[in-house]
Amino acid sequence: MRRTMVAGNWKMHGTRASVAELIQGLSNLALPSGVEVAVFPPALFINQVIDGLQGKEITVGGQNSAVMPEQGALTGEIAPSQLAEVGCKLVLIGHSERRQIVGETDEVLNRKFAAAQASGLKPVLCIGETLEEREAGKTLEVVGRQLSSIIEAFGVDVFANAVIAYEPVWAIGTGLTATPQQAQDVHAAIRAQLAAKNAEVARNVQLLYGGSVKAANAVELFGMPDIDGGLIGGASLNADEFGAICRAAGN
Repeated sequence: MRRTMVAGNWKMHGTRASVAELIQGLSNLALPSGVEVAVFPPALFINQVIDGLQGKEITVGGQNSAVMPEQGALTGEIAPSQLAEVGCKLVLIGHSERRQIVGETDEVLNRKFAAAQASGLKPVLCIGETLEEREAGKTLEVVGRQLSSIIEAFGVDVFANAVIAYEPVWAIGTGLTATPQQAQDVHAAIRAQLAAKNAEVARNVQLLYGGSVKAANAVELFGMPDIDGGLIGGASLNADEFGAICRAAGN
């Protein structure tokens, strides 16, 4: 049985003071049992968050990690082994902002995915299409290609220890949200693509939806059969709103 997951991506937000306030808010939440809750703070604040959330059932992850698992001469990067050493369990791989703005290619993301798993981290692979690609009817082609890149490099079994987040680029931070049925259609296609290689992996992998998820639309989105929770952006910076989304997942 797949557990529902709600993961908060704080992106490039936070000061020591605002993070302390957010930790306090998260600590006060009554989180539903059966929902896996995670947060992805900026790297500078990972230690502060891990220390502040001790005793809470909230997993902490990194927003990005290097193409090599071990420490070395790679200025400005963080090795996944370093994330694991401080207590991270998850890491985002291939968020659309890193694909679109930083220019990370599938080849680079394959290396990051493998390095993360080699370091004991569970990758959260983000895939999704732009508005132009959706309007051109290429959604499933684009998402399928991004997923195939990992499968062709390492085999489908690697997804026994990974999470997949479908994030339509046009819905991230825009206030636009895929309808529950639009999101479900893509999630179902992702699961079918995995099932064609390994039915058990497909059945057990968590598929999250990301893209302007709020408490107001979470219940309907999470009620879809192939949507196992959400990767939450802006709404995760407000503990009360994030808590409401977690409760929606618990329903």
